[in-house]
Amino acid sequence: MLSHERGGMVLAKETEGIRMGQHCVIGQEVTLGENVTLGHNCVIEDHVTIGANTYIDSNTVIRSGVTIGRDSFVGSNCIVGEYWMGFCLDRQSHEHPLTIGEKALIRSGSILYAGSEIGDDFQTGHQVTIREKAQIGHHVSVGTLSDIQGNCKIGNYVRLHSNVHIGQLSQVDDFVWIFPYVVLTNDPNPPSDNFEGVHVHPFAIIATGSIVMPGLDIGQDCLVGAGAIVTKSVEPYAVAVGNPAKVISDVRKVRHKITGKPVYPWREHFDKYMPWEKIGFDAWYAGLDLAEKEAHQIVDLAE
Repeated sequence: MLSHERGGMVLAKETEGIRMGQHCVIGQEVTLGENVTLGHNCVIEDHVTIGANTYIDSNTVIRSGVTIGRDSFVGSNCIVGEYWMGFCLDRQSHEHPLTIGEKALIRSGSILYAGSEIGDDFQTGHQVTIREKAQIGHHVSVGTLSDIQGNCKIGNYVRLHSNVHIGQLSQVDDFVWIFPYVVLTNDPNPPSDNFEGVHVHPFAIIATGSIVMPGLDIGQDCLVGAGAIVTKSVEPYAVAVGNPAKVISDVRKVRHKITGKPVYPWREHFDKYMPWEKIGFDAWYAGLDLAEKEAHQIVDLAE
């Protein structure tokens, strides 16, 4: 514990490797690891754990029940562990823990609701919103102004670019790329309460400005072209473009315009941010055991 209590709160004070700016407020039963830094005007509520070497910038609120792993960075004007609607209505405490893994980079203005689980090496752009009951894996990046609605499941090594909207009940598997201004919808008969989430399978790519209708499957390794309006499920390895989207090819037939060489499946030609960086996909995949391969939900690697 830090310093003395006043009104049930503990006032911020520099002590034993923990650096704090002016006017910080620390709640009860708070655990701060070594070399934690708090900027000015930070509020750390009760029952919070912040791992060693973590930096919390000014004007950020970490609400009750949040755990942030070591070596993380949370930018200014963030709210981590935001209230659910229940608190807004009854002003009563509700326990909805939020756990964020190690080495997170949460940029300024982002709001992460309580009641989610987020893995290691998580990264956001600015002003990202992640609603409650999200399950997010390791090495996930969510771009500026993106919005992940509640009850979503996001796998590992997923890259969401700026201004992406992921509707409730969506499932995005490992190694998926979703580019700017993509919308995954979930209401087949709007307005209604009968939501049906989109399922995006491993290695799929959804290009800029596409809209995917509720309840559809976007198959493994497929490519949804820019601006597509997807009204039917897309099979694995398919190239789907247009409005409404139609399958025009197989990704394995796509060639680079200049070199004429194959460019898909992309995992064989691109490794930045991926676990097979510098060793190649085939070598990495060969080193996985059966359980690890099943965990990635990769069902077909046939050429």
